[in-house]
Amino acid sequence: MKKKRVEEIAELLDKRGKLTLKQLEAYFPNVSQMTLRRDLLQLENENRIIRVRGGAMSVKEVQKVSGEPYAKKTAIHTDEKIEIAQKAAGLIDDECSLFIDGGTTAMYLAKEMPDLNINVFTNGLAVAIELAQKKNLNVTMLGGQVMPENLSTASPVAKMYFSDTNFELAVISASAFTLESGFSCGSQVEADLLKLVRQKAKYLYMMLDSSKIGKIMPYTFAHVEDIDVLITDDNFPADLKAAFTQKDIVVM
Repeated sequence: MKKKRVEEIAELLDKRGKLTLKQLEAYFPNVSQMTLRRDLLQLENENRIIRVRGGAMSVKEVQKVSGEPYAKKTAIHTDEKIEIAQKAAGLIDDECSLFIDGGTTAMYLAKEMPDLNINVFTNGLAVAIELAQKKNLNVTMLGGQVMPENLSTASPVAKMYFSDTNFELAVISASAFTLESGFSCGSQVEADLLKLVRQKAKYLYMMLDSSKIGKIMPYTFAHVEDIDVLITDDNFPADLKAAFTQKDIVVM
């Protein structure tokens, strides 16, 4: 019975793309919400769905706009990314102008962002598609070469683009972090773009899930002293949190 129900849930999500828990309860009126949550967790562990706030979406749906590599990264450390995204979304005010990068945590942030009168600049294709579904947001996509591994764009001429572009807040994420090497990523052109974003923004909020700690990627784009707020998950080490707070950086 359970196996059949789990398969039915997977098929529904593949067909619909995305379902809320309330919608699933309507499909399975004799099944408790707790049981449905366990079914979704099982499907996520099998990399068939991605749990999102209040429900789930099919991995195939993500692949339609993102491709397999990005979809796989989206399905890793989902709880941490959703936790971080929800915290970050709560910091965004109406009439704000901000930049969001193209990482998978940023994609979850796009899902969680309130539908307010906000100007958003992004280099993330999946992020822009998600934000475009909201009625009140004004979304501007940064052009340039597409990097398939994270479905984002970057261009050496971004400096010219940013010369007349104004945003007070940047919310970006890192692929790796150590105190010595700072926040890093795997692409030189992406690192150069994020450095420009860092310099342009009045405030820099860094999203970092605990799985990235202790890792080093080839290109550093920011150090601890460059950020104003660190948004992370509950597994973030206490000693590292102390190192940030000692530099008057807010850790959430």
